[in-house]
Amino acid sequence: MDIQGIKQRFEIIGNSPGLNRAIEVAVQVAPTDLSVLITGESGTGKEIFPQIIHQNSTRKHGKYIAVNCGAIPEGTIDSELFGHEKGAFTGALSDRKGYFQEADGGTIFLDEIGELPLSTQVRLLRVLESGEFIKVGSSQVIKTNVRVIAASNVMIPKAIEDGRFREDLYYRLNTVPINIPPLRQRPEDIYLLFRKFARDFADKYRMPPVRLDEEAKMLLVNYRWPGNVRQLKNITEQISIIEKNRDLTAEVLRNYLPAFSAQNLPALFSSRSEGSFTNEREILYKVLFDMKRDMNDLKKLVLDLMENNETTISGEKARIIHDLYDEEKGVQPAGEPAGKTFQLHHISKENIQDTEELVEESLSLEDKERELIEKALEKYNGKRKYAAEELGISERTLYRKIKEYNINR
Repeated sequence: MDIQGIKQRFEIIGNSPGLNRAIEVAVQVAPTDLSVLITGESGTGKEIFPQIIHQNSTRKHGKYIAVNCGAIPEGTIDSELFGHEKGAFTGALSDRKGYFQEADGGTIFLDEIGELPLSTQVRLLRVLESGEFIKVGSSQVIKTNVRVIAASNVMIPKAIEDGRFREDLYYRLNTVPINIPPLRQRPEDIYLLFRKFARDFADKYRMPPVRLDEEAKMLLVNYRWPGNVRQLKNITEQISIIEKNRDLTAEVLRNYLPAFSAQNLPALFSSRSEGSFTNEREILYKVLFDMKRDMNDLKKLVLDLMENNETTISGEKARIIHDLYDEEKGVQPAGEPAGKTFQLHHISKENIQDTEELVEESLSLEDKERELIEKALEKYNGKRKYAAEELGISERTLYRKIKEYNINR
């Protein structure tokens, strides 16, 4: 089947070179049993390509199972993928087949592969290399003949660098890479997609389709679309339902495009899932480092004054001490602060040493992260769901951090 036929069958809209190349590679690799790794940003439509590969392969009459690895709790993912024996753990009331056993002779699609725990990655590597696995709680080796297609919206090489993904598994999965370009790299497809979605929603809600004037089209094409096709579809549906006027101007469309003024700024990428938690922590550390630097500057200045037997200071030195020190720490103003002349009382090297010790706390990222996690758990009496929400991370990430830092909660 040619590329145009594939697009019609799977309702793919667009003619950009990057999209066509991805479809072409998927069709070429389909008749083989090679593992495929599909990469691309969230919302680009990665889930369509495993179906293209499966339907154009010799396994098309076998089962096709799609698994979202990020949606399965870490404690149960081995059971979900490989099955378990009766009594293997609390609640295992009977034997259960896993997805790899169910998909024997077919294709299994592992979405968000970067979220797999390291222990599960070891099991997956064995399946890819030998076609063998062992159920949870069993010692019997089971053979399976299944093709594995994986997808990720994170940079796997960065995850490998951070120790969160096995390098050997990456190369085993990445036999044939397919990259799905983001919507901002497919400007010629944006209006085609909008028009298709507008017609679909018009049919669904029994109303005329919305239309854009030329200025609105330009606005639509020039927007950055961080959520890609999924975001475009959602915004088209909003407009179709809310706007009574079916002819839209750029001014109306702009109200539906979040943070339009920042559309041309480069995207920020984080390989971690902590999001705002990481950003707030970085701000905290910056403040701590600034405080340490200021105190070191003050120490050097006061030592210099003592060595020169100066008891009264003015001018620039007085301004610096006024900014960095107060009377509770040993420097007392001789009059109003505006006078910028101060007397030094009761300052000794011992005092300065004490000040230095006061700021010599641990600035390790790991220590601070552990401290914040422990405080959040203590605040919510060990309830991880609420602690994760407070920290701005997923419950699964919190679970992993608790194990990593050996926190007894």
